[in-house]
Amino acid sequence: MRPRWVLLLPALLSGPLAGCGTLQRLSEIGRPPRMTQASDPTRAPGYRPLSMPMPAAQTAAPKADALWRTGSRAFFKDQRAAAVGDIVTVLVNITDSAVLQNNTSATRNGNESLGVPNLFGLEAAIPHILAHASPTSLVAATSANGNTGTAQLKRNETVQLSLAGVITQVLPNGNLVVAAHQEVRVNSELRELQVSGVIRPQDIASNNTVQSNRLAEARISYGGRGQLTDVQTARWGQQAMDILLPF
Repeated sequence: MRPRWVLLLPALLSGPLAGCGTLQRLSEIGRPPRMTQASDPTRAPGYRPLSMPMPAAQTAAPKADALWRTGSRAFFKDQRAAAVGDIVTVLVNITDSAVLQNNTSATRNGNESLGVPNLFGLEAAIPHILAHASPTSLVAATSANGNTGTAQLKRNETVQLSLAGVITQVLPNGNLVVAAHQEVRVNSELRELQVSGVIRPQDIASNNTVQSNRLAEARISYGGRGQLTDVQTARWGQQAMDILLPF
């Protein structure tokens, strides 16, 4: 008969393994990470329609015998993305650098003394109560404190990529909500790129591209998973200990 702890081992391990995605990683041993299937971004589990303050709707009055359509950006049909489902290319060009240096220094000295030269004639009884005590210097204290701190931060980040996205919403004021997702697998490493935000139709260039600095509420993510990422990432047990240990 097997020991009872052997029967409880699968139940004890199933919780941590499932919660940390370990089962999925174990299923990919010996083969590269699986790529997700292309799908409608509005049906993703975490998708939520965007709601933002909108100005009052204005209806343009039709003009008789006029070829120009109110709100059009060209005389002929505009081929740039403008409707739900249209594709627009987002050009991400981020160059960020920061240098922060902070020096602090604090010094404090204190001296305190207490004596009772005269106390209704009772000061003469102090040596009898406290041996070797003098009424003129009963208590004396000296303190000194010094603190010096130096901090320096240097950061350089450069991200350049081009990513095609899909318009998922057309807001009442004409702005477009864009969501882009791309996966690139090289050997056993899977790179994931995600970009989302709100753009103005007039910021879309003639080649159907838009700069990332034109995106409002921009969310740009560049990461991945695979063997290289596993080596560079601390184990979940170590991460938990770093959070819980007070020393």
